[in-house]
Amino acid sequence: MTITSPHLSSPSSDWTDARLLYALEEVVETELNRHLKVAKDWMPHEYVPWGDARNFPGFFEDGEAWGKEQSKVTELGRIALVVNLLTEDNLPSYHHEIASLFGRDGAWGTWVHRWTAEEGRHGIVMRDYLLASRAVDPDQLEAFRMMHMSEGFESDNRHSMLHSVAYVAFQELATRVSHRNTGHQSGDPVCDRMLARIATDENLHMVFYRNLLKAAFELAPDLTMQAVRDVVVNFRMPGHGMPGFERAAAQMAIGEVYNMRIHHDDVLQPVLRHLKVLEIDGLNPLGLQAQEELGLYMGGLDSEASKFDAKLAARKARMAARAAG
Repeated sequence: MTITSPHLSSPSSDWTDARLLYALEEVVETELNRHLKVAKDWMPHEYVPWGDARNFPGFFEDGEAWGKEQSKVTELGRIALVVNLLTEDNLPSYHHEIASLFGRDGAWGTWVHRWTAEEGRHGIVMRDYLLASRAVDPDQLEAFRMMHMSEGFESDNRHSMLHSVAYVAFQELATRVSHRNTGHQSGDPVCDRMLARIATDENLHMVFYRNLLKAAFELAPDLTMQAVRDVVVNFRMPGHGMPGFERAAAQMAIGEVYNMRIHHDDVLQPVLRHLKVLEIDGLNPLGLQAQEELGLYMGGLDSEASKFDAKLAARKARMAARAAG
């Protein structure tokens, strides 16, 4: 992609968050209108197996204590579902972050509120499913929710509007992939269908932010390239601070819900390739340096992912040999 309209660009020193917000307002309005045309409203309660539900101990005399054997969900599915739901639970903090950065007025504000409303469905349907189907320990889930939300959430990219737009372009796709793979690994067709519905929303959110990132490249290519470099190199999922995240992330990596190979192939590469980020020319020295560092990082990540792939394949072979012997 070549920047062919010099009049659209300004020197890097001229771009402030306020100027960028104003310059991108029309793009946000266009993307918002497109999103509203293609997004379909859906009812969370229609995806929940209410017929499987029964009372838990507490106020109800007929309450039945939770046990793993009560659900069709696999152990890997249970771990990933808890991580995914706790991530969704921090929506109030996410709303605060983007409302503070993008504002509550005009097209930006309309998008912030619409996005929040759509994301709210995800936490609703996931929690209702988990409790109705008895897929997870409800006491532990609530304890984790209280711990996670009590910590709050502060984005690594809250210092910059461009960094935040770049981050969510990748993060929305990462969330879509995580939900979709969790559904595939859950062992329950009802869960798979629910997470497929959530993943559809996340993909539309990714498209909104990806198109906004494209417009940012046209306006401020050097600053946007630096923001993308910083975000990709330092990327962390928003749930990184939840209780037991490292262990859960390791299990999800081994179980092929989300790992380095998936992150490289299914999250980073699709966005970078669609925007032709590594092909942009006409950059200033700082923009060019960021582009080169981004390319080197992607190459290094691919190499590390290949090492992980080899270890995972060896592990599968050992487990198959044990099962056969």
